[in-house]
Amino acid sequence: MEPTKEFSIGPVRIGGAQPQILIAGPCVIESEAHAMMIAQRLQEIAARAGVPLIFKASYDKANRSSVNSYRGPGIEEGLRILKNIRQRTGLPVLTDVHEVAHVAPVAEVCDVVQIPAFLCRQTDLLVAAGKSGRAVNLKKGQFAAPWEMENALEKIASTGNQRILLTERGSSFGYNNLVVDMRAFQIMRGFGFPVIFDVTHSVQLPGAAGQSSGGQPEFIAPLARAGTAAGVDGIFLEVHDHPAKALSDGTNALALDKLPALLGQITRLAALVREKLPPQENEKQGKKQ
Repeated sequence: MEPTKEFSIGPVRIGGAQPQILIAGPCVIESEAHAMMIAQRLQEIAARAGVPLIFKASYDKANRSSVNSYRGPGIEEGLRILKNIRQRTGLPVLTDVHEVAHVAPVAEVCDVVQIPAFLCRQTDLLVAAGKSGRAVNLKKGQFAAPWEMENALEKIASTGNQRILLTERGSSFGYNNLVVDMRAFQIMRGFGFPVIFDVTHSVQLPGAAGQSSGGQPEFIAPLARAGTAAGVDGIFLEVHDHPAKALSDGTNALALDKLPALLGQITRLAALVREKLPPQENEKQGKKQ
């Protein structure tokens, strides 16, 4: 497994031979109290598991299925809440942007600017994110082949920004269905940047519930284990204390109380994947090739 670029996002080191990280939080900010509670619980769980954590939450879900769906508190209030979470917990914070005008204010507060999958080819948005001075998490579009993402990465890297994450979140497979091609992880790691696996969005059934998306959360754990075994640099999970009551993406969110057991499994797998073969084993492998 070839190493990727290694860099820091606040106190979190990612890439190279660093331990697998976790990016987690609710889909959208529902309230300040709820987002803070989730962040603090995640911090406790991740610390016990020894997993570096980046907190994520959206201030605006601009691509909801229905015009009547809850979108979030908006950029001003949302960034105030994220800033407070960052200050009180010390965790790096990630949120997504949908417009070039939002990049600068987000960069003032957050450690990672995220490009949504639907916008992964928007040149002006990618360049603005690259120039922000923050790390950029670029999500692969559901419509894009893994090798196509090299061009999108180059748009960000053209600004001189080398702190880039590339996130897999499933590929469209007919109507209302996504599949994950495990080959994509190795292909995209070949571009030299750390690769993240957005597990919970990969079990989403886009638009399947009419005015909202459906999901298959029963596949979160097996996919997280499979992606970890494939060598991803981080796992991305949307978590909620009561998924059935979540205001966005509850049907594909991981219940918070299930996270400790899942982290225990994937942490052991990640350590095994990152083990280096003894010298004699390397020699044997070389002779067989």
